[in-house]
Amino acid sequence: MANDETDRLLGEIGQLLAEDTAYSLDGTLLYARVRSTMVAPSIFKNQGNNIVYRRPDLDRLGDALLDLWNAETPQNRWAEIEYLIKGDTFEVTYTYADDIDPDEDTFERRDRIVKRHFGDKPIVYPDFPPEDDGAPSYDL
Repeated sequence: MANDETDRLLGEIGQLLAEDTAYSLDGTLLYARVRSTMVAPSIFKNQGNNIVYRRPDLDRLGDALLDLWNAETPQNRWAEIEYLIKGDTFEVTYTYADDIDPDEDTFERRDRIVKRHFGDKPIVYPDFPPEDDGAPSYDL
């Protein structure tokens, strides 16, 4: 999968990741599962002693990932992407559906992939304010 459109989309994804200036771009991992009806990206930042989860912009990043996935011919479409930024370069690894254990829990798989890239460090998930979707919330 090396063509001008793919290169453009990979560059666009890198630019979207660079917009998060709260943390260094170096040591950023984008892991995403993509299907025709679903895009599930997760962004992690290696901070030395821990790994910080960053909430992705689903609209912009999701669209770019789906465009990248659609740039493939149907028989060559991958199921997961790992986009790792090291210094001023990036590496991309694609995983195909046949290479994924269907019995493995999605979140356990994601955590295993993060650990493979950054080591056995705690992942910090910041407290997010609840999104105002109009639904009532209750304290238990």
